[in-house]
Amino acid sequence: MLRPLLTFALSALAGGSALLAQPVPTEQAPANGQVDKTTQTEDVRFRNDGYDRMTVAVHLSGTGPYRFLVDTGADRTAISRELATKLKLASGEKASLHSVAGVSTVSTATVPDLQLTRKNVQVVDAPLLESSNMGADGILGTDSLKSERVLFDFEGQTLSIVPSKKYQNFDEPGAIVITARNRNGRLIITEATANGRPLTVVLDTGAQVSIGNSALRRQLLGRSPPDGSHMVQLQSVTGGTIAGDYMFAREIALGGIDLHNLPIVFADAHTFKTLGLDRKPALLLGMNALRAFKKVSIDFANKTFRVVVPEHSENNVKMASRL
Repeated sequence: MLRPLLTFALSALAGGSALLAQPVPTEQAPANGQVDKTTQTEDVRFRNDGYDRMTVAVHLSGTGPYRFLVDTGADRTAISRELATKLKLASGEKASLHSVAGVSTVSTATVPDLQLTRKNVQVVDAPLLESSNMGADGILGTDSLKSERVLFDFEGQTLSIVPSKKYQNFDEPGAIVITARNRNGRLIITEATANGRPLTVVLDTGAQVSIGNSALRRQLLGRSPPDGSHMVQLQSVTGGTIAGDYMFAREIALGGIDLHNLPIVFADAHTFKTLGLDRKPALLLGMNALRAFKKVSIDFANKTFRVVVPEHSENNVKMASRL
């Protein structure tokens, strides 16, 4: 028996995990220099050696620590099949998993004691996924983060998770706060534009690249078909793949923040449909955008997105032009 259970967006590109963004083998790199051969080689290197990936230590039933990716685009916590076997976790029912590539049937297990902060939680029917597809021992979804605040310190290269009520502000002044909405456990920003036109943004720390839907592509590029020179493949946590094409958005505005020349991959990701965002311009804001900031805080309980802009670009955040 299958039970609709969860909806995953994307997992990180780095370290061979569940979202890969790599050139389609039959295509050539564009000649205009926007994405050069070095950039594409680096994408493969990220995937192979774990470069640029941030995980947190998690204990399961008194064992560990194990490395879990923090994925604000996933509504359920998942665990690797290998780790579940090692810990002899009790099997759960089969479930339908909605990933970026579509719907898959997965096995599940019950995690009786997951310790993230000082609060232990039980995860019932956690999806079992291959560690090679996740690039980690597991994924922390929003079910485990709903009362927490996730803080990325990109200058210090640290990632911390603390209870929302115990952490109120960044130490340094100048933090920008954006109010978000909650939809299916995810934080969504509606106060956003792409090149000056309305946009809905989903905060997705599990996605290494930002993903736009077809409606956003039409808004930015009209109905011109992909020319084949900017094609990449995205791989989901289940190993399934979908094709996409990419461009650099001139300006993505979030509240009082501007991101310039942001690489966006356009793909018919199943995630947009599951969130009811497949018919209007929408974007999964991935780590390539979030890393433009000095610090990023995502507070699920208070539904806020807080950033500190690097000192050298306080008035205008500019993105590195690479996937």
